[in-house]
Amino acid sequence: MPWEDVKSEMVGEKGLSPEVADRIGEYVRLHGGLSLIEELLQDPKLSQNKLAREGLGDMKLLFEYLILFGISAQISFDLSLARGLDYYTGVIYEAILIQPQNDHTEESVGVGSVAGGGRYDGLVGMFDPKGRKVPCVGVSIGIERIFSIMEQKAEASEEKIRTTETQVLVASAQKKLLEERLKLVSELWDSGIKAEMLYKKNPKLLNQLQYCEETGIPLVAILGEQELKDGVVKLREVATREEVLRPFCLQWGAGRMGIE
Repeated sequence: MPWEDVKSEMVGEKGLSPEVADRIGEYVRLHGGLSLIEELLQDPKLSQNKLAREGLGDMKLLFEYLILFGISAQISFDLSLARGLDYYTGVIYEAILIQPQNDHTEESVGVGSVAGGGRYDGLVGMFDPKGRKVPCVGVSIGIERIFSIMEQKAEASEEKIRTTETQVLVASAQKKLLEERLKLVSELWDSGIKAEMLYKKNPKLLNQLQYCEETGIPLVAILGEQELKDGVVKLREVATREEVLRPFCLQWGAGRMGIE
């Protein structure tokens, strides 16, 4: 919201004088890092206010820690930031998602707040029979907004969103191969490969392949009676539907299959 609109509300609805609103406006339009905090600590008006000095002192300490962590460039001290709840007793913050600079934009673009919170030392004590003070810091995350941004990003890149981390599905081409599938899945797990199978006793091969396409599993290891006799497993790449035969025995492990 432009400052002039904020000022109009402060004067017209909140009853502040234009002079007071202008003095507030001198500060709320400022944002920066440690250098700004040090300047404000030297401000003759703010230095006369004990709460302002204490707050700026806390912010200076925070930014000194941020510098030690090497993340001060990602944090901005924004004096216009405000939260709509009155139980905060210290620092408040928001996380803004930044769209990186690309060939179409000259600078990074903010796409909105995705999280917010702050410190509230008196809230928990309100529910304590003895009224004990319990220092707290909390944050709320905008899950729906994050999902919406992720979906927009995926649509723009035409990239299919995977709903699983599974690397390979162990499938069977014929019936009565449940035990063989279970053994192969176990071998893959022991080799650190993320594998799974459909837990029906005799699933149809088409259903198993469709499951991979729906969930984004990139590889299928297909077992059949002939493959077991020949000591091989058929590896199918789901996206291209290309198939190769790999030497394999249930005692060899996944490394011999070439899917490490």
